[in-house]
Amino acid sequence: MPAEDILVEFKDLHTYFYLAEGVVRAVDGVDLQIKRGRTIGIVGESGCGKSITSLSLLRLVPPPGKIVSGEILFYRTNRQNGGSVTEVVNITKLDPNGSEIRHIRGNQISMVFQEPMTAMSPVRTIGQQITEAIILHQKVDKAEARRRAIDIMARVKLPNPDRVIDDYPFQLSGGMRQRAVIAMALSCTPSLLIADEPTTALDVTTEAQILNLMRELQDELDMAIMYITHNLGVIAEMADEVAVMYLGKVVEQTDIQSLFFKPLHPYTQALLSSIPHLTHAIRHSHQRRRLEVIKGMVPDPYTIVPGCSFHPRCPQFIAGVCDVVEPAYIEAEPGHMVRCHLFAEH
Repeated sequence: MPAEDILVEFKDLHTYFYLAEGVVRAVDGVDLQIKRGRTIGIVGESGCGKSITSLSLLRLVPPPGKIVSGEILFYRTNRQNGGSVTEVVNITKLDPNGSEIRHIRGNQISMVFQEPMTAMSPVRTIGQQITEAIILHQKVDKAEARRRAIDIMARVKLPNPDRVIDDYPFQLSGGMRQRAVIAMALSCTPSLLIADEPTTALDVTTEAQILNLMRELQDELDMAIMYITHNLGVIAEMADEVAVMYLGKVVEQTDIQSLFFKPLHPYTQALLSSIPHLTHAIRHSHQRRRLEVIKGMVPDPYTIVPGCSFHPRCPQFIAGVCDVVEPAYIEAEPGHMVRCHLFAEH
């Protein structure tokens, strides 16, 4: 049994897509821990496996993709005889269409998808879609489900929820639609909320409102958040911990302070150095200075890179080591995990 504060644990997870062109190793050995009541940010370039990791957790990987090996352990708390008992559920062993995962999905673990217009059905009202989840998991009648839906819509600060509940998604603005999607995800007070780029299509003012809303609801409901994004600025604002992914693997995981002020993996260092800094631009406004870039390209998804997957682009590449041996995932410093030969014990 792990520490009591761990809610979800990924152990060497592999999720592959078997295509005519070859095998895409979307998730290729993810090790990750999500703690109760905390926010973990998942960052990395497009195609690194962030979204597929979350879909694997919900057993929603679309065919021809499937979980090949590894475990996802969900430590859920059940209340019994006035106390609480922690039950370990191995999600990778569950039938993707079975009753057990259907009880977990949308109830104990919910997800806010990237684009609210595609996350909600255009031919059903907001209320119909929120009450459906409540009726399915809370076992209440339609009148009580509608009352709870209006209540959660008010909590996510949707204006006039008793009227908006009968609107269709296309009748709402982008920010209101995103609030409606969050209301749907929170309708059953989950232990874990997965937020996959929830503010991508929103302007910065609405984005700030949505982020503040998620923090408020997290404190209110004591839920964990798995926040998936490209935006390191949002991660700095939202997350307690950060996991950096590259080519289907977590290459570094630590707390937010350590990641920004003492990154260990060369990929993390390169990501942070590529962020434009306003203070530097003001001081050196008379000079033209290019932004830092990570040299090379992300390898073809069908290609198996020997050794460390980042070695073709790494400025600290060690010939004969990085291109031959895959680095172990080790604790380089207390609470600071990294997958790099620079920190291996020789």
